[in-house]
Amino acid sequence: MNADLVYLVAGASLFLAIVLPALLDRWAISAPMVLVAVGFAVGLTPLPDGMPIDPTVNRELIEHVTELAVIIALMGVGLALDRPLELRRPSSWRTWGSTWRMLGIAMPLTIAAVTMLGLAMGLGLAAALLLAAALAPTDPVLASDVQVAGPQTGDHEVDEPDELRFTLTSEAGLNDGLAFPFVYAAILVAAGGFSWLEWVGWYTVGKVAIGVVIGVVVGRALAQVAFRSTSHSLRVAERGESLTSLAALISAYGLSEVVGGYGFLAVFACAMTFRSAERAHDYHASMHEVTERLERLLTLFLLLMLGIALSRGLLDDLDWRSVAVGLGLILVIRPLSGVLAFIGSKSGMSHAQRGAVAFFGVRGIGSLYYLAYATGEAPELASDWMWSTVAFTVTASVIIHGVLATPVMYRIGEPGTETPPTSPDKESVEDR
Repeated sequence: MNADLVYLVAGASLFLAIVLPALLDRWAISAPMVLVAVGFAVGLTPLPDGMPIDPTVNRELIEHVTELAVIIALMGVGLALDRPLELRRPSSWRTWGSTWRMLGIAMPLTIAAVTMLGLAMGLGLAAALLLAAALAPTDPVLASDVQVAGPQTGDHEVDEPDELRFTLTSEAGLNDGLAFPFVYAAILVAAGGFSWLEWVGWYTVGKVAIGVVIGVVVGRALAQVAFRSTSHSLRVAERGESLTSLAALISAYGLSEVVGGYGFLAVFACAMTFRSAERAHDYHASMHEVTERLERLLTLFLLLMLGIALSRGLLDDLDWRSVAVGLGLILVIRPLSGVLAFIGSKSGMSHAQRGAVAFFGVRGIGSLYYLAYATGEAPELASDWMWSTVAFTVTASVIIHGVLATPVMYRIGEPGTETPPTSPDKESVEDR
């Protein structure tokens, strides 16, 4: 594929990425669905000849590109959330109750169920655990249709009015980092060096704590400079210098990884901490806009590559087990785990909204990253079947959740309602 054709395909696809969200708002078709389909169609032509799309050969490239997409998305998610979370105020922790249930109950149940399913299908413990851990986290990159629209600013009390979207957004922001201990468990099992003490003490508690602490420290430091520095030249918020969002995510991620923490958690914690400073300031909206645009560009590239790879052999090793895992996770395991997580909850959501939270566990770019990362750390876990299974699950999630997101989210309406208003207002539905 020569450079001229690359520009042509990339330009046409970028135009699609720009116009599709608005064009498809009222249709049961999402932009990711169309972009994967475009990539699939391109893959059927001679255009991609020579492109590096084999995941086993180009594992390192896939790891770093998907890693960048996830950390940018996490920064955007952290800036978009309006509900505060203050470490020293237990009352603020209680307002995140639905999120903690999805993280502390639904995700472990999902990992356990997929691991057991993998073992029943003949996979080894390490492979089954890696498959479960890679597919467990919901995706902040592809789940924009069911997430909050962006930060609210201005002279009013800033909070999240939509519990459903808040729960899905905050869950996606946190579980990408919290799935990492289970990925490491698979790596340790594969290497024959698994120790419960080491796994709990370091990989589950230590690295999580380091990531959160570094994210909070970096977020506070940057907020102090941006909003309150005694030097006018350093108060970048007054100038609207929105590229600070990039400085924040790169600094938090890099520092956390250097000292051994989970960088994904650091980025999210950094964004949340920065968002807590001067909550009504318009600067947050500017920063969020930058990260959102970068995320869209990277998502475009990754979805096109996924579509091309699907028609160029990525699904060659797909079998009934892959289909059972993918559809079982999307249609049974995740929804059931979510329903169980809400037993006894007083979230204020209707039964339909709780069901929507349980169902819309979008799988995506994060799953590809975890698989690429783990197979780099433990090459014995690499297999074409694993890539086919994860790719099928991501594609099935893009289609199933993409088709249902708009009608379901519209029908459910505001908290406590299960039917749409008589005069629907498109903007109000999008901006909740």
